[in-house]
Amino acid sequence: MSETKEPLFSKKNKKLISDPLNLNNPVTIQVLGICSALAVTVQMDNAIVMSIAVLFVLVMGNLIVSLMRNLIPSKIKIIVQLVIVAALVIIVDQVLKAFVYDVSKSLSVFVGLIITNCIIMGRLEAFALGNKPWASILDGVGNGLGYGLILVVVAFFKELFGSGKLLGFEIFGNSVDQTGLYAIGYEDNGLMLLPPSSLILVALYIWIQKKRTPSLIDEH
Repeated sequence: MSETKEPLFSKKNKKLISDPLNLNNPVTIQVLGICSALAVTVQMDNAIVMSIAVLFVLVMGNLIVSLMRNLIPSKIKIIVQLVIVAALVIIVDQVLKAFVYDVSKSLSVFVGLIITNCIIMGRLEAFALGNKPWASILDGVGNGLGYGLILVVVAFFKELFGSGKLLGFEIFGNSVDQTGLYAIGYEDNGLMLLPPSSLILVALYIWIQKKRTPSLIDEH
């Protein structure tokens, strides 16, 4: 009798994408990838590019490791994973320098530090090494989106209230010409442009998340 194939988007597979967005978010629940959440969230364009970069590395890394899972000797599996991630990060770095050089310059060393991102190494070790390629791809997509969600949310509030802009577009008016909200005395909050504000925003996100999902308080 032939074995029944599991649908590509079965309930189990859908959870691989949905859980990291809320119930098992890599940043707010697993507390991973905090460094980049603090460092690259002053502007939304940096946060978006960083999120896409991590998503690409995570999905491709998961896929490659899953395809090679039965071939990698256990004694050198960490070295193999690092080589795979390093190669993917080099590709990302070169693409950013070729097409979005200004953003690449702003992100500076943080693109290279994707190699040591705990989320990526954690998913390769905990999931990709023990699961098939399709499930590993979905796990990479879910965790990449979960990570990116936090970066973009934090960057949204930091750029908006720190400089009155979003993606470089003036939202509150022009602070130099005193137009818009600035004309009635509004001033940008300088604290929002500093790393401590990222911690405050992430903490507020965690608080709201746990208020909306009480089960997280019991589990964590």
